[in-house]
Amino acid sequence: MIRFHPSAQQLKDFVEGTLSPAISLMVSAHCDMCEKCQRFVEIETESLAAQMVSNANSSVSDRAEMSLQFGDMLSQITQLPSSKQNNALMEQPTAYREPVKRRAALQAQASANTIELDGRVFTLPRTLHRYIDKTGNWSSLVGKLWQAPVDLGNQGVANFIFMGSGGSVPEHTHRGTEYTLVIDGEFSDGLSRYDTGDFIFMDGDKTHTPKSEGKEGCLVFSIVDQPLHFTSGLARLLNPFSHLFFR
Repeated sequence: MIRFHPSAQQLKDFVEGTLSPAISLMVSAHCDMCEKCQRFVEIETESLAAQMVSNANSSVSDRAEMSLQFGDMLSQITQLPSSKQNNALMEQPTAYREPVKRRAALQAQASANTIELDGRVFTLPRTLHRYIDKTGNWSSLVGKLWQAPVDLGNQGVANFIFMGSGGSVPEHTHRGTEYTLVIDGEFSDGLSRYDTGDFIFMDGDKTHTPKSEGKEGCLVFSIVDQPLHFTSGLARLLNPFSHLFFR
């Protein structure tokens, strides 16, 4: 059960397009997994559209332009195919439609929506599908941890992190911020317990020790804007090398 969500303000900013690209990516991926937040985004989108229409000039040309702008915005948010593409397909003679549909189905089937680690396959939320071919190789870290960097282009770098059963990240805080989305499994960190779909925000005000206790381990997608700062025992010796962890 999903218990941790983006704030209402973050969801509103997501609809209005004012979040940073990296945080917008995290919110979008969470919405793929959370019906509650999906519905919130739909309502906010409809509200924004109504406001745009009410502020528009009453001329036909302006209304048409506003309708196109809203259609583009909604398509971007929901990642639905363009209506022009659908119309173009429907306008083709029936004899040509079926081969096109079959080819599209084969292409969709061939398009990967999963990542793999040691024979285990994980299905990703739709928003992250386009980053599968931008994901680097898995590397083993301390404490039954595995890391695979994800190139976000101008948005920076994220990481898929897998904690094997009993695996943990040493106690740490953050010099910056950390956004984490639980993709598969669950973990606890001394502050709360998190399940698949949970959206987690951490900053320098919190110190935690993420640990996976389930027998299947836990996969998360994480973005941090500054290296971790380890705070306990021998782990503090890792601080000069903390830029190698999940960066």
